[in-house]
Amino acid sequence: MQGRSPVTQDATGPAPRRRADARRNVEALLEAARKVFDTSGVDAPAKEITDLAGVGVGTLYRHFPQRADLVKAVVEGGIDAVAEAGPALAARHPPAEALDRWIDRFTDLLGTKRGLASALHSGDPAFAGLPGYFHQRLEPVLTALLDAAVADGSIRPDVGAEDLLYAITQLCQPVPGRGPDHARRIVGVLVDGLRVR
Repeated sequence: MQGRSPVTQDATGPAPRRRADARRNVEALLEAARKVFDTSGVDAPAKEITDLAGVGVGTLYRHFPQRADLVKAVVEGGIDAVAEAGPALAARHPPAEALDRWIDRFTDLLGTKRGLASALHSGDPAFAGLPGYFHQRLEPVLTALLDAAVADGSIRPDVGAEDLLYAITQLCQPVPGRGPDHARRIVGVLVDGLRVR
């Protein structure tokens, strides 16, 4: 029985390595973009992101041809991380504390990316699907956390997940001259109003 020729092996051998390298590059770019967006805003120079990721600018544009593509990927990754935190927090903490900790994470997602709100409301078609993705991923998680806190009597039952998501999102809109701590403080006032006395 004949084995594969060296030519066939050479042709197929490097492909998985290239895919693995590409995945690593994308992960490095997304992690770098998250950090840069936190400190310098979503309009930071591409070179600031690529230097932190340890890749060339060409690699950035090969994976994310437009700035909006990178912003969208970072936002979706942040939404996913917040969504995935819900069940883990619920398993480790009492219901009201799990809800508080989850809302803190959600507030950080909204409040720490400077320029994000303006970018998302710019009318760029790349962002058209984000509101639906946001609700699809986060609303069920927040509903479960709220239901548990209502069931144990710590949270009032007349506020639903959709209303709370909208309220927190509005409170996290940038305020001139104020940083993320302002949003956290104001959201804290809202959450305090949910508690049963």
